[in-house]
Amino acid sequence: METSYTPVDQDVMEFLEAEKNNASTRVFYFGTGTEVKEIEGKTTGLERKNSYEYYLKFASGDVIRIDRIISYNLRPGPAYDEYDEYGLQCLTCQAGYDFDE
Repeated sequence: METSYTPVDQDVMEFLEAEKNNASTRVFYFGTGTEVKEIEGKTTGLERKNSYEYYLKFASGDVIRIDRIISYNLRPGPAYDEYDEYGLQCLTCQAGYDFDE
């Protein structure tokens, strides 16, 4: 299931662009749906597609949508809140109680 692209703060884009100076960047991101994937390697910068979608390019040739990044080098990414919400879903259970009274 492909999600629509969500615009990302300029600060995040600038930080990701600056990452190309590092020898290695470690990224956790959403692949298809809620599948969490990991990639590590040297980034070569950002690539723009469809005039508004940005992708992080790796020297290996891999590209990932920046709005689907959960974390990069242990910093929260644009999709971190979605990941956190997904991970805490089981804590929203009301254990059979109805609190609509």
